[in-house]
Amino acid sequence: MIPVFPDTKIALKGKKGLVVGIANDQSIAWGCARAFRALGADLAVTYLNERARKHVEPLAQALEAPIFLPLDVMTEGQIEQVFERIAKEWGQLDFMLHSIAFSPKEALHGRVVDVGRDGFLRTMDVSCWSFLRMAHLAEPLMKNGGTMFTMTYYGSQMVVENYNIMGVAKAALEAAVRYAAAELGPKGIRVHAISPGPLATRAASGIPEFDELMDKAQSKAPSRSLVSIDDVGNATAFLALDGAKLITGGVLYIDGGYHIID
Repeated sequence: MIPVFPDTKIALKGKKGLVVGIANDQSIAWGCARAFRALGADLAVTYLNERARKHVEPLAQALEAPIFLPLDVMTEGQIEQVFERIAKEWGQLDFMLHSIAFSPKEALHGRVVDVGRDGFLRTMDVSCWSFLRMAHLAEPLMKNGGTMFTMTYYGSQMVVENYNIMGVAKAALEAAVRYAAAELGPKGIRVHAISPGPLATRAASGIPEFDELMDKAQSKAPSRSLVSIDDVGNATAFLALDGAKLITGGVLYIDGGYHIID
């Protein structure tokens, strides 16, 4: 189940990473976790709640994850509990993947100018602030430098039909990445936003007319192909390597070149 890269397997050997956002075996976070593990990293894995646990636990077992904890960023104290456990068991963290986003249906499906305050705040809380909170808690554990990742989308830069308030949240998230990269860079900590092309994930299922968006991406992208979770995972894992230590603060598009096309 876990791929093996014979020539590079030890590239992340001994490194400790936290992966947040695996919902099932179609999740982008799962593709990234597989690639991290294939390169030899030890992983801590979280799941949203008890309902999600039955889908995530077999994947965590396949990853041989020694740390497996619940994490709902809307539940007071759970983010802190995850990092306390990592500090206690590992005493260090080398990389962190934040692959979560959420917007209430009434906020996501309506016009940006009509969004209610509660919907806006919840969207920003889960989709942006939680990354900054995790970065704050990860910083002291990255004693020898490290890498932080979060997931964004093209709708942060261009108006994508039906992406609506999530585009606003992702734009804020990308700005957060730039500021965090500037602040943490002197400690050898890199910060990246990963921007995959459209993928048929559970999170994407909440976006109206998503199938049409995928068809458009496939027909217009220079590669004429859709991205897979493994494509995203392999490229993301590269940025965790020491060979990528001077890459930080940017958005990495893994979309077959779609973002360059009008």
